[in-house]
Amino acid sequence: MFTEEFERYVQPARPRAQLWRLFVGVPVMLIVYMIGVAAVFAIIWLTSGTLGLRNWSAKLLEASSPTGTMLLMASFVGMAAAPMIVVRLLHRRKARTLFGPQRVVVRDFLRSAGIVLAIYSLLTLGWSFIYDGVPNLNFLLWLTFLPIALLGVLIQTGAEELVFRGYFQQQLGARFNSPVIWMLLPSLAFGLAHYNLDAAGQNTWFIVATATVFGLIAADLTRITGSIGAAWGFHFSNNVIAVLIVATDGTIPGLALYLTPYSADDASKIQALIFADYLGLFAAWMILRRVLRR
Repeated sequence: MFTEEFERYVQPARPRAQLWRLFVGVPVMLIVYMIGVAAVFAIIWLTSGTLGLRNWSAKLLEASSPTGTMLLMASFVGMAAAPMIVVRLLHRRKARTLFGPQRVVVRDFLRSAGIVLAIYSLLTLGWSFIYDGVPNLNFLLWLTFLPIALLGVLIQTGAEELVFRGYFQQQLGARFNSPVIWMLLPSLAFGLAHYNLDAAGQNTWFIVATATVFGLIAADLTRITGSIGAAWGFHFSNNVIAVLIVATDGTIPGLALYLTPYSADDASKIQALIFADYLGLFAAWMILRRVLRR
């Protein structure tokens, strides 16, 4: 299962791949992430006062407005910084080794993002023949926020890829030969990170399963390319559609042009649409595997 590219990717992690470093690294990353979140709240408090902090905190947690959603995206800066700090402190290697070769990262990000955006745009067009999207943001307001919103999605998806495909997959790959460990475990962790019983209700485990499948696909793309570029591009385009174009009602609606006419906990709709999501996931994966191997 190891490719030459993946071997080169995990090589910088091999000298200090002891499990104790990973076990210490996880809580350290959580602390750094929480510090990042606290910094966002501190900035709100300094600029808006106590009353403003209460109001903006509610908007951030609900992601119900464009600014509130951008504040939520800003909280991922701490998550992005966390693995970079941990590899420097605990593994004594450079943060850029989490990404892979810069040229490969940029090239595969652009290829993956373009292909996935095209596939998912077609799927969204097909969805629009079945359902009527509910207008959410005024088009001009949406356009105003679009550049910074794209940056926010870039940071959010990049942070998650650095943690799950960068740090976890790379460190486990440097320590274990079995893909059951270095592909499956980070993917399961990624899936469980999407557990949200309040929002998804009885659809929760279906959504966790879908996120886990995406994690496995992202892990495979990292395996065959030796960088997080392809997985990041896939994740980025997926979230552009799901966060900025048509957001599921009850998830992250603040920056979406349209909302779905059903909520995230609607079992009759979501569970049927999840199978369509699987078709899109596997179609994009198969195409990317062919393109990225060239």
